[in-house]
Amino acid sequence: MTDEMTPPRSEGATVSSALDVPTVDSAEDAHPRNFGSDNWAGAHPEVIDAIVEANIGHTPGYGGDPWTARFQEIARRHFGPDAQAFPVFNGTGANVLGLQSALPRWAAVITAASAHINYDETGAPEKVGGLKIVGVPTPDGKLDPDSIEAAILGRGSEHNAQPLAVSLSQSTEWGTTYRPDEVSAIAETAHRLGMILHVDGSRLGNAAAFLGTDLGAITTEAGVDILSLGGTKNGLLGAEAVIVLNPDIGTGMKYLRKMNLQLSSKMRFLSAQLNALYEGDLWRTSAEQANAMARRLADSLDAAVAAGRAPGLSLVQEVESNVVFVQLPSEATARARQRFAFADWPLGENVVRLMCAFDTTEEDVDALIAAIVGE
Repeated sequence: MTDEMTPPRSEGATVSSALDVPTVDSAEDAHPRNFGSDNWAGAHPEVIDAIVEANIGHTPGYGGDPWTARFQEIARRHFGPDAQAFPVFNGTGANVLGLQSALPRWAAVITAASAHINYDETGAPEKVGGLKIVGVPTPDGKLDPDSIEAAILGRGSEHNAQPLAVSLSQSTEWGTTYRPDEVSAIAETAHRLGMILHVDGSRLGNAAAFLGTDLGAITTEAGVDILSLGGTKNGLLGAEAVIVLNPDIGTGMKYLRKMNLQLSSKMRFLSAQLNALYEGDLWRTSAEQANAMARRLADSLDAAVAAGRAPGLSLVQEVESNVVFVQLPSEATARARQRFAFADWPLGENVVRLMCAFDTTEEDVDALIAAIVGE
């Protein structure tokens, strides 16, 4: 593993031969579970039920419905009494909208080079949001106070975009997770330097489940100002939210959500999904399942190496969420891809990403292990 990581492949990119999954003969087997991304998973049955239950009669559009009002209450329960929740369609929209609502057009946002906003959003924060993104190389996808301070250049110069925000991915694109004290230290640094702290929480549930905390402990209580709250990667059909935690920012959200094409006319169906995920423990149980399957996968691979069944295989990152990065000999990769899809990843030569989802089972993991070791 190198000291400075290049950015990962896009979440939505065609992944080598990984999409060449076997032809199937029955409807029951038409959509086998794979390890390409948690975005590939379907929607949780409880989420589908919630959408169906919301599909009754007429109700005011654009958020004037009781489902959206309920989501506001749920968001305040998780993130504190000042939290303001704004359902949106997708994670890129949430990131662009949240940052744009809190920053002037001359702002720069410091983030890890591997961060989604820097590498995987087709320049949307810059092209749509009008914000300069400053990507900082990191060994594990995580920023720290020193790397943030080192990235602050050109402050006060009219020739430079002004560093006014820090953005963290939680969990990161390398599968690592910020502890509450790490987030607090970064928030203190950002605020001392006149910047806000944004969190891209597309996998926030996985991070909280790994840490054994609630959602507020790694956001509001740690000093985060604004949050993109994930849903799609944890079992929603298509809904995310911007959560404004600092009441002094985000005042333009009311107008920018419409301008940025993220205001749903039938918002009850977005809010119903978010309610299903966050009102009870579904967010946690779904994330815990995905994390547990990643842990099972990593432990099984380690055991296969120790038993001499997987020569040349090694784990290249700590497993702190629902993803496992493995250095896999090319023949093992080719063999496993006869049955399963997964992504190549530039963490080193022959490294692949194996992503688990809320519906990944022990049988899925064991079958992948068997395919990798050739049993």
